[in-house]
Amino acid sequence: MFGLHLRLRLQSGAVVHAVARHNVHKLASLHSVTALPQKKMRNLLYPLSELEAYLHRSVDRTQFQLFQPSVEDMAEAEKLFCSSPAHKIDYYTSAERMEHAPALKQPEVCFIGRSNVGKSSLIKALFSLTPEVEVRVSKTPGHTRKMNFFRVGKAFTVIDMPGYGHRAPKDFVDMVEPYLYTRKNLVRTFLLVDGSVGLQKADMIALEMCEETRSPYAVVVTKMDKCGVGVLLTNLLNLQRVVETQTSSCFPQPFLISSLHFSGIYLLRCFIAHVTGSVTLKDTCKS
Repeated sequence: MFGLHLRLRLQSGAVVHAVARHNVHKLASLHSVTALPQKKMRNLLYPLSELEAYLHRSVDRTQFQLFQPSVEDMAEAEKLFCSSPAHKIDYYTSAERMEHAPALKQPEVCFIGRSNVGKSSLIKALFSLTPEVEVRVSKTPGHTRKMNFFRVGKAFTVIDMPGYGHRAPKDFVDMVEPYLYTRKNLVRTFLLVDGSVGLQKADMIALEMCEETRSPYAVVVTKMDKCGVGVLLTNLLNLQRVVETQTSSCFPQPFLISSLHFSGIYLLRCFIAHVTGSVTLKDTCKS
């Protein structure tokens, strides 16, 4: 019933037309996911559900279920990631300093993380329904050297920040900190953590920086496909302990992502649409 209900909801939607474009990943849209078996479909839409079977009964699952919108809401949010003449999605500009950042009024979300954590790959996956948007992805750590701004129509802006840690730009702090502290239309920062290695020292420094700004942020766990379930769960539960005991501005639920397999992409799109006020969700906690 889960798959049939989703198919019926999406067959007449705008997202169906988007997947007909060339060079679009086969799982870029919710419509494509409906062709999969129900368990596979659910794991792609709600990747934390795949790990629940491995959790001990004593583990509190509440924090993993705070944001579980319906598939209908995810479909509505997905429309924002489909470009059209009336809703253009494009790379806008880059900036090396806060004073060079464009004076845009729409809400913004930004992505920060260690070099080679998969920021550009994630943003490319988010925009996969609009493949003409150029998001450069490199195998070389530290490829992103500037703040890159992507406009999503008049709804919101996505910023790809330079990576920190190994191969980070020498002026990373001068570039990023002023943005996080002073950007008035920044509604959410996404801190990316590599799920295959867990929190690193550089990540803890970035987390402390996010806490100091007192602006809301969320953790995105990337590369969940690069490790076994045991390693991922260990790193995830350690992350949760840190979030629960050392943070006050972090959204309690982590977002698990595989940019390669598209796990969690649909949920993250919906969360972005939600926090930017671009869509009104009917139910953000649907189990």
